[in-house]
Amino acid sequence: MTPKQIDAFCGKLPAATRTVQWEGVIVFKVGGKMFCLIAPPDHSVGRICFKCPNEHFEALSHAEGFRPAPYLARAKWVALDDPRVLTPLELKAYLKRAHAVIAAALPRRKQAELGL
Repeated sequence: MTPKQIDAFCGKLPAATRTVQWEGVIVFKVGGKMFCLIAPPDHSVGRICFKCPNEHFEALSHAEGFRPAPYLARAKWVALDDPRVLTPLELKAYLKRAHAVIAAALPRRKQAELGL
């Protein structure tokens, strides 16, 4: 998937919002909490970064094409410098899971407000 396709996909996830922060980084949030970043080429955070479940971080951060996300690894985020290492189906699954992990951590009241 291209960054433009990833942008469009993330924007369609339930209650997702899109902002641009930190030198042109596209940030997707749910309930005000980040779940995915799309950085300009050659940005220090990596091209695509997303939250992963805590129990998957160690294995995923060392998988081919992945690395711990700079500045966000302590929060169990991974980075992909080239999103083409994954099939579109695989990448969509990771992004849906990132969204779900963040949404599940929101207070129940906020989840209800967002229709989650």
